[in-house]
Amino acid sequence: MMMLARRRLVLMFCVGLTIALVSERMVNAVRADEPAAKPAVGDVPKGQRIYSIGHSFHVFMPGILQQIAKSAGITDHKQVGLSSIGGSYVFQHWDVDDDKFKSRATIESGNLDVLTIAPLFLPDEGIEKFIHLASEKSPQIRVLVQEFWLPFDANINFRKEKAPSPDRSIFDPKKLQDEHDKYFHDIDELVKDLNKKYEGKPAIFVAPVGQAVLTLRNGIAEGTVPGLTKQTDLFTDAIGHAKPPLAVLVAYCYYAQIYQRSPVGLPVPPALKGVGDEETTSKLNRRLQEIAWNAVTEHPLSGVKAK
Repeated sequence: MMMLARRRLVLMFCVGLTIALVSERMVNAVRADEPAAKPAVGDVPKGQRIYSIGHSFHVFMPGILQQIAKSAGITDHKQVGLSSIGGSYVFQHWDVDDDKFKSRATIESGNLDVLTIAPLFLPDEGIEKFIHLASEKSPQIRVLVQEFWLPFDANINFRKEKAPSPDRSIFDPKKLQDEHDKYFHDIDELVKDLNKKYEGKPAIFVAPVGQAVLTLRNGIAEGTVPGLTKQTDLFTDAIGHAKPPLAVLVAYCYYAQIYQRSPVGLPVPPALKGVGDEETTSKLNRRLQEIAWNAVTEHPLSGVKAK
């Protein structure tokens, strides 16, 4: 029975991955028809070349980030590639046959500015394998290691034991924070240790999207998030796969971190349009931007400080 439960959980993650990939294709289709907008404030930064490695809590991000960068006038932003495996550990991306997604080849080329990595649970030797390769072939790149929001709202490795399905009609902020704190601590310590070991080449940072999601969830519970009234407005299922508001929040976090500037004031991205009426969606968009910027600038390992 335990093996069957695990298989069901992995299957659910794979279904979520399929949803994410379909969403990404839709994002790309919309993006092709969207004209570039002028930047909201200040000079346009140089576009970054990005490669991403992860699971369904991450792989939707590149397409939405591309929309956001375009709206900021960053026309040379480039998503070089994506290694996408549902419910995956990072070592699975390293071990994939014949470097199927060109992860190692891309890092070895040296033609990369940013590498984003989304682990599942620790320990995961794949994280250091990619960082070690980068230290030899692309020491100039920045590596962003994602701290995500916990599947099933619980700090339980569902690959090893069954996680209870959360009742999101009940919101307990302290319990939710407590569940996340140990996980956040472990990722933070890993990033600190890797930076010491590799002496900052490549420079390794935490992408604090999980903290941003907790802030958003607290805001929903307090009634301060325009257009979102319940916790399930963020999730497609019990695991926690992202609906558009959550997905856009994650992408804003990466925009803030990669380009080291606030997203506040940028227009509503195509991925968020249709969530509510135009006025409500505009207000929601700004709130997501504010939460993302605060999460990134307040995290001591993000590499970004508020100016």
